[in-house]
Amino acid sequence: VQLQASGGGLVQAGGSLRLSCAASGRTFSWYNLGWFRQAPGKDREFVASIYWSGGGTYYADSVKDRFTISRDNAKKTVYLQMNSLKAEDTAVYYCAATAPYSSGWLRINDYIYWGQGTQVTVSS
Repeated sequence: VQLQASGGGLVQAGGSLRLSCAASGRTFSWYNLGWFRQAPGKDREFVASIYWSGGGTYYADSVKDRFTISRDNAKKTVYLQMNSLKAEDTAVYYCAATAPYSSGWLRINDYIYWGQGTQVTVSS
């Protein structure tokens, strides 16, 4: 599966952005999907994920109650709605997918397909 992230940009603290990640390739609904981010000088970290079956979601504590991950299987797209943005949310955001039907969906090592990243900059 190929992934293409978009929607990043510059926003003031307290503002909102919605990231999109369009997929092509095999059946989209079989894949767990995740969003990760990497700030300058830091390791890539988990942000949110959504399970392939039933649509369960999981969030990093740092974004819980502010970010929402969702998917549209018909459009082969996963979204990350980001509200109440903070300066510390500034990073390159990546979408990713696991192998089909994977039971793993919460760790970065579960993900084997990666998009190219989109920059999010939050000004304080």
